[in-house]
Amino acid sequence: MNSIEFAKPHYFYLLILVVPIVIYYIYNQKKYRAFLLFSKIPEEIKNIKSYKNFLIHIPFVLKILAIIFLIIALARPQSTTKFETTHTEGIDIIIALDISGSMLARDFKPDRLEASKEIAIEFISGRPNDRIGLVLFSSESFTQCPLTTDKAVLINLFKEVKVGMIEDGTAIGMGIANAVARLKNSNAKSKVIILLTDGVNNTGNIDPLTAAELARSFGIRVYTIGIGTSGVAPYPFKDIFGRTFLQNVPVEIDENLLKKIAEITDGRYFRATNNQKLREIYAEIDKMEKSIINKNEYTRKKEEYLPFAIIAFVLITLLAIFNYIIIKKLP
Repeated sequence: MNSIEFAKPHYFYLLILVVPIVIYYIYNQKKYRAFLLFSKIPEEIKNIKSYKNFLIHIPFVLKILAIIFLIIALARPQSTTKFETTHTEGIDIIIALDISGSMLARDFKPDRLEASKEIAIEFISGRPNDRIGLVLFSSESFTQCPLTTDKAVLINLFKEVKVGMIEDGTAIGMGIANAVARLKNSNAKSKVIILLTDGVNNTGNIDPLTAAELARSFGIRVYTIGIGTSGVAPYPFKDIFGRTFLQNVPVEIDENLLKKIAEITDGRYFRATNNQKLREIYAEIDKMEKSIINKNEYTRKKEEYLPFAIIAFVLITLLAIFNYIIIKKLP
């Protein structure tokens, strides 16, 4: 980026001298102007006089402009070019999201799954320097989106997530193992899994604690989030006529397991009981996991006084031409 700076800006105080010079010149013009009354002035003489009255002021204007440009040159204008190099050490994050049927419970607005998607998208949008991916799990686990910096693609894939994409169940171990597979070869300074679930591990071929040990062996930290109110939560059911009604069902979250997973991987366990609490949890994780951005700024300066000095010289030359050639030849 180019900008103009002045090495010796104090020279601009000399511009104050221009004001009294102009005032003195105007005063003298009025003082020495002669007035003669003629009954009739020939048109040719009138034109010559008007033309000369105009030209006679040009030397003064040239003189003032020359002084101004000389002062600017003395102030030493410099063009400054600033540029920077940025080095970013981002974080690789996999969000492992439970999409079992219980995620339709409506203790969150509009329900647990939609609230989880909405708040996760807010989190994703606020981390432009990180690669983020999405793993889904229920009775099994699959990758909805691998690690990517293309947040638009990731957000669109997040919006497509719904209950029923996999057979129902809660395979927490499978969700962690799949996320580990996506992160294990990463060279990021920090590798993180954010695991969201509202249930108890009840299926899958991999034990959750075994998966946690696997994550630790690859230097992956797991933040676990239990989603759901305490006690019971309203869950939608359909009657024989296809009408939806809500019925309270017990909330079962294996908090001890989630705490243990976080402990093994040097992460943390959180409990989200409503939309705002979940949003606060993501904000806390966002603060703990910050990308490192190193900026090196460079400045290059170039002297720009020469054009102003040349203009001043040209104006002085024009002044001489007017004084010694044009003005003297005027009738």
